[in-house]
Amino acid sequence: MKFLIVFAAVCAVVLAAPAPDEHAEILKVQSKVEHDGYSYDAETSDGTVRHEEGKVKDYGSDHAAIVVHGSFAWKDHHDGKVYTVNYVADEHGFQPTGEHLPQIPHNVH
Repeated sequence: MKFLIVFAAVCAVVLAAPAPDEHAEILKVQSKVEHDGYSYDAETSDGTVRHEEGKVKDYGSDHAAIVVHGSFAWKDHHDGKVYTVNYVADEHGFQPTGEHLPQIPHNVH
């Protein structure tokens, strides 16, 4: 169940990244899926870059869960800035960080 929650949160963030107005070509896609985790990298011609790694924590136990580390970046076509979001998704939920995002107080967890 935790895996589905984490996976849904990661998908929501990836889909929330702003889409450019122009058509982008895929420059790079690499993925690797193993029994205890996965990784992927992608890059498009509009400057969007994505990287993600997921590892199963407590593999083989009744409490197995996936821990995800990743990042995505894009260039805003209005202001020309590159925005980057780094994130972790684990038993503490989805935790994004980025210079353009508000800071979450440390005592929330």
